[in-house]
Amino acid sequence: MTESKPRESILVVDDEPDIVALVVYHLAKEGFRVSSASNGTEALATALRERPALIVLDLMLPGLSGFEVLEQLRADEATSGIAVLMLTARKEEPDRIKGLSLGADDYLTKPFSPQELVLRVKAILRRSASAAPTGELLTIGALSIDRAAHKVKASGREIELTPTEYKLLLLLAERRGRVQGRAQLLETVWEAAPDIQTRTVDMHVQRLRTKLDTAGDLIETVRGFGYRLKAPRDA
Repeated sequence: MTESKPRESILVVDDEPDIVALVVYHLAKEGFRVSSASNGTEALATALRERPALIVLDLMLPGLSGFEVLEQLRADEATSGIAVLMLTARKEEPDRIKGLSLGADDYLTKPFSPQELVLRVKAILRRSASAAPTGELLTIGALSIDRAAHKVKASGREIELTPTEYKLLLLLAERRGRVQGRAQLLETVWEAAPDIQTRTVDMHVQRLRTKLDTAGDLIETVRGFGYRLKAPRDA
């Protein structure tokens, strides 16, 4: 009998015990290794100690808010690559925009379906695992992407990207010179989750450009359509 591969670890951060119990139950049922934290300080300590593959992060936390936790996660090199699914209050668009701008990979509004949360978690983790099968180095101007190692360099400096940022950049790079519509990017990168909006794409492109510094100029906005990464002859 073939031994099953252990699943990734997930950290659930919420100060409502009932929600934590519900989320932990459904994730554990799918085979994930799950731990939990009830406040921001505990979440940061657990993330640093356990290095989970993904954090389910509520924005309304006592003490450190979810926004502050997310900001500190992204600022620390040891935790900057951990995927984050944020939980937000229903209809609070500014919260979603702020969370995405700080580097969240996806969001889910409360109240939510546990089954949908599990699907979102799996989709984010697939983005993280979706490297090309070869170790070929993809180089475009000052930008280089090692598709086997999931590593990105800009002007020789290694750049820490979230799984979603990496998949978005890789898609644009592999289709360089061709315009990718926002809806097309949502379908491919975010797997067309029903309530994900095109603003999500814009926020991630904005973060990518900032992280890539001058190499971010390679990502070009095509007004009314979407984005493209300049081909070498255009760069």
